Amino acid sequence: MSLGEFELIDAYFRQESGGVGVAMGIGDDCALLEVPAGQQLAVSMDTLVGDVHFPKNADPELIAERALRVNLSDLAAMGAEPLWFTLGLTLPKADAQWVKAFSQGLFRVAREFDVALVGGDTTRGNLSMTIQVHGAVTPGMSLLRGNASVGDQVYVTGALGDGAAALAVIKQELGVDTSAFNYLMGRYYRPQPQVKAGRALVGVANAAIDISDGLIADLGHICEKSVVGANIHLEKIPLSESVAKLVSFEQGLEWALSGGDDYQLCFTVSPEKVDQLEGFIESGRLEAYAIGEITGDKGVACWYKGERVVPSGNGFQHFNPDEQSVGA
Repeated sequence: MSLGEFELIDAYFRQESGGVGVAMGIGDDCALLEVPAGQQLAVSMDTLVGDVHFPKNADPELIAERALRVNLSDLAAMGAEPLWFTLGLTLPKADAQWVKAFSQGLFRVAREFDVALVGGDTTRGNLSMTIQVHGAVTPGMSLLRGNASVGDQVYVTGALGDGAAALAVIKQELGVDTSAFNYLMGRYYRPQPQVKAGRALVGVANAAIDISDGLIADLGHICEKSVVGANIHLEKIPLSESVAKLVSFEQGLEWALSGGDDYQLCFTVSPEKVDQLEGFIESGRLEAYAIGEITGDKGVACWYKGERVVPSGNGFQHFNPDEQSVGA
């Protein structure tokens, strides 16, 4: 069944367009939103394109989940509380069954993170979606890339390399059993935005970023903005049990360092705040692993048991002519 643009919006998107601070949601020329008193508005936007950022023939519920989750990850990296989002959806045709499934996945994530759809657009073309997320953060308390200092400890919030391993499975480059398949597909299509971790790190961490393009590339962004360097100790990088069982330690590290699509947070903590951070970890308030330190050098240096090593990859880049991956 095919529907027109406004019929699609009415049928599948308008019903859950309310939320906290929404004076006017879907249905007029603009949304009218009330930012919480004393808070700054954090805004981020990403576009996901079929067969670039996800397989276009994948389950539309999973495509929607991935699209919203990876956008919410940007709010997590700033320590922001999610509030609202908009959706620009481009479809080859107005397929009501596809859109219904897509909307079900989208609102499942929206309810999980208590974030409201407040507007957007639909148009015809190659499958893609642009999501803009909005969140609130206390002025002066955002986690910024440019706040790292020499001596800070570098942490990540969880296992790295799962996104790249999942992509290898999707591209049929890696065979796995049912258990590993389910785990890796969950990590690819349902990455967990580290919103709670980001909120817990406000006032504790100096700098933060979400790991979408690979640890080296994303920690490199912190280093560049903060005009510092970083040492990473490869033996300390956490790998999931699935990745550790499937491939060699070297392959797992390569995926962790340059594979991308993990959406964990990488953050830095000053020596004065390390005990507080470790207390969060011990109490179960936060999962995080110390993997290195910020230095006065330039760039990201990798070490393995005291010896300097040079990784083979640099991370995902959208305009690398040799990059054909469905990811990042």
